[in-house]
Amino acid sequence: MIAKLKKLSIDRDRSAIAAAIIFFTVELILVLHRHYSYYPSYSSFDQGIFNQVFWNGIHGRFFQSSLSSSESISVPIPEVSYHRLGQHFTPALLLWLPIYAILPSAGTLLALNVTLITVAGVVLYILARQRLDPKLSVMIMAGFYGTKAVIGPTLGNFQDLCQLPLFTFGLLLALEKRSWGWFWGLAALILAVREDAGILLFGIGFYLIASKRYPWIGLAVCILSFSYAIVITSKVMPLFSHDVSGRFLVKQFGNFVEGDKTSSLEVLWAIISKPWQLLLEIVTPLGRTIQYIFNHSLPLALVPVISPSTWMLIAAPLLVLLLRDDYWALSMNMRFALTVVPGLFYGAIIWWSHHPGAFKPKLRRFWAFCIGVSIFFALTSNPHRALSFLIPDSFDPWVYASPWQQWQRASIINSFLAKIPSNASVSATRHIVPHISGRREILGFPSLELINDAGEKVSIDYVIADLRQLQQYQVAFEDDRDRLRDLVGAIARLLEQGSYGMVGCQDGVIFMQRGVASDTSALLAWEGFRQEVEPILKQS
Repeated sequence: MIAKLKKLSIDRDRSAIAAAIIFFTVELILVLHRHYSYYPSYSSFDQGIFNQVFWNGIHGRFFQSSLSSSESISVPIPEVSYHRLGQHFTPALLLWLPIYAILPSAGTLLALNVTLITVAGVVLYILARQRLDPKLSVMIMAGFYGTKAVIGPTLGNFQDLCQLPLFTFGLLLALEKRSWGWFWGLAALILAVREDAGILLFGIGFYLIASKRYPWIGLAVCILSFSYAIVITSKVMPLFSHDVSGRFLVKQFGNFVEGDKTSSLEVLWAIISKPWQLLLEIVTPLGRTIQYIFNHSLPLALVPVISPSTWMLIAAPLLVLLLRDDYWALSMNMRFALTVVPGLFYGAIIWWSHHPGAFKPKLRRFWAFCIGVSIFFALTSNPHRALSFLIPDSFDPWVYASPWQQWQRASIINSFLAKIPSNASVSATRHIVPHISGRREILGFPSLELINDAGEKVSIDYVIADLRQLQQYQVAFEDDRDRLRDLVGAIARLLEQGSYGMVGCQDGVIFMQRGVASDTSALLAWEGFRQEVEPILKQS
């Protein structure tokens, strides 16, 4: 009998390992294919920022980024020495610098992103085994790999919140084992992920108090996470820039505060002092709120909806998402969804530990069906255009870039990038930025000026822009049409001024260099492309 139980446990462990391998392989192939074939993604520019932050980090210039500076309200002209810590306080990124140093590239960060999420699933399985039998634990793990809140963000760019599931599941495992040294160490790592990561930790503290498991520890966790967030956002981050008070808080909670500058305490007081507006923001839009909770609960067979522990654990991070004045806050494909995931799955583990008899064959089949449906909708939503080689980006009007077409354009872009010296400054369109962001001076086109290390304002050396992608997508996406119009105009002005020469133009990919004469054939190709898109430029 004991031998049979051991064999069953080994078989389930093998199933868990197989699930992790499948998830890792599929996600990695999809995300690297999108990256190297230059399929456009709304997260491409952020990928470039993180890659430059890491590249600067291994060269001793920690958390500096000219790309991040270009999005700052604190500097009129982007600066290469700008510290991103003024926008997001992310010291935990230092943990991964040794890995990045082995193979410094944006592709390495994408692989690291997938790896961290995959390992988080393995830790979740170990966490579930503390309370549940192997079959239930495998289902919990499968639900994690099958939720849209994990699949979607992982197919995007490397981002700071991808560390949260691993650190949080590790903390909860330490809680189960009462390993308090590990518990507090991982609590510190969670806080180091980002200035607002303490919200998730606060939710865990609230659960420990409300459930009466460890009320004093829960109180300490709540005080620690709350104090950390207040001190970091109001005292530490302003030392680097005023983006958190003048940009992020105003943008995210502008529905509660007035003016163009605020603080975390002022936002908190504004929310507390407006209870009716608070209630309104929580329940509206009602349809999206219900859909968001449903999508999160689906890969767990909707158990979180009836689990009190789950609601305690996710109350704080979910409340913040519901209050944000941001349409994308409730998107399952965006990184914010990861803040809800750990509490959701730990709450499900607790519920199943109290109701093991509910795991009957009929419910098991329903659960498997729910996971399958979740995976189906996650992939068919084409998160971050990772499946654009299979799924059209728009059906009406039709927008589809075949992989053969995309790889052909990728070879053109790569041929131009190979001509740019590694120490030269570059300005590029968004989906090209990650590929060349491993350098000191880089901007997103049409920006062309920055402040270098000598404190001097200088012009960018090279410009590379993929206008064919914008031309192809503009028929369905108005922002691409506006960007195409702006970039064509910017290139025309540079040629008229004579400050940059057209040294390459092929299939709508533009390559320019400062201070040189234009190549005749490249100029003719540019004129042909410009005439081709002229009707688009005249559209209102």
